[in-house]
Amino acid sequence: MTNQSVRLAFRIGYLGDGYHGSQVQPDVKTVQGELIRVFRSLKWLNPASVEHNLVLSSRTDAGVHVRLNGGVVHIDSELWDALTPRKMIRALDDRLPKDIAFLDIKRVDEEWNPRMANHRVYRYRLEGLEFWKYPGKDFTEWLKMFEGTYNASNFARVEEGKNPMRTILSCQPWIVEGRTVGFEIIGEAFLWNQVRRTAMAIHRMCIGEISPYAVKQAIEHPDTEADFGVAPADWLILWGVDWNGMELPLSQKEIRCFTEPPTGPAVERTMRKRWREGARHEMKSLLYHEWAELGELPIVRHTTVNSSEPE
Repeated sequence: MTNQSVRLAFRIGYLGDGYHGSQVQPDVKTVQGELIRVFRSLKWLNPASVEHNLVLSSRTDAGVHVRLNGGVVHIDSELWDALTPRKMIRALDDRLPKDIAFLDIKRVDEEWNPRMANHRVYRYRLEGLEFWKYPGKDFTEWLKMFEGTYNASNFARVEEGKNPMRTILSCQPWIVEGRTVGFEIIGEAFLWNQVRRTAMAIHRMCIGEISPYAVKQAIEHPDTEADFGVAPADWLILWGVDWNGMELPLSQKEIRCFTEPPTGPAVERTMRKRWREGARHEMKSLLYHEWAELGELPIVRHTTVNSSEPE
């Protein structure tokens, strides 16, 4: 092996309920920790090195599912020359837990930074929350309140030293088979808990617990503290991240696996509880089918001379 390394960008998906978040932490299972473990088991990272050189793009909390996230890793240049993306993905897939999908990998410039994305897309399934009620045409207008550049302190857990100014490019209904199931929010970058706090504010407006005026005031006057709560993590999906050279792929198929919540005066609390358990499985099923589409690799030749193995 040489001392020279190459910088590789990769994309992954995962189910968040089996992990204590994405970022590596001592003594708990995380997505980044599992990736490092498997890379080291393949001897693609130096097991003696404290620096693992494997960094993820978007941080996610425990319970948050991910259709597509990404990151970078450095490996030895001779190893990269000897492997192909197809071989690497197969080797990783054989060793990673089934709830982590390693989707693709490519060489990038040393300056390529996974944290510097064009935008990130999240989707939240509001209908999974207790007492959810679609408010009708007002819903779209309420979502638009969250668009623009503003201080999001009242809708996030702001870490020390973090700039609370954030730009939301779009916030609109998430519609499945003609039914509004939640919302999709697109931004350049998000603060800790920002989407989940936004989701709870929207939900509470929908069920009449708070007024749109109260939410508007919280956006326009961040110095006046407001706390609308934090929505559960298990209905949130990081739908994807878009970078230059690694654009966010669209879904190839229309979502059809979301059953409608039981409604009507005869609906028991136990029925709603059972429906929610089924709906959680629907979220996971959706992601497995998405990964099946996203994991398709182009068959191209590697840079190695006289190689007969397709990438």
